Amino acid sequence: MTMKKFILILLTFYLIGACEKDNFNNRNPFIPNYGFSETINMNLPSYSQLLYPSNAIYFPNAGARGVIIFNTGSGYVAFDAACPNQNISDCSTMLINGIMAVCSCDGAQYNLFTGQSPGQEYPMKQYRVDQNGNVLRIYN
Repeated sequence: MTMKKFILILLTFYLIGACEKDNFNNRNPFIPNYGFSETINMNLPSYSQLLYPSNAIYFPNAGARGVIIFNTGSGYVAFDAACPNQNISDCSTMLINGIMAVCSCDGAQYNLFTGQSPGQEYPMKQYRVDQNGNVLRIYN
């Protein structure tokens, strides 16, 4: 076998393995793994601000403490509104502050573009988002 064929075979196996859609890890020991599927129609006034980049809404009917949905400008992300580094409690629902989500328990701020917070062990728990026109499907 020539080196070119060997490299081509390796590259093919890599590309096949890299295209797996269900390789999605949102495990967090502080936030239970609830199964849900919710539809958001952005033509409705309650959700219309999601049509504009860098806007977020809080959707209370899903996840552990509700879901924060954010328009990144190039798509949508959805995160659980529960503080990712706290046990579920009365103060563990995060609040939206511009492009940040703030944990009421410890004041940690998480970037809504990435779900990350400097110095924190766990990022925000992310959920899947499918878009069909102005309708979003948020699910786990």
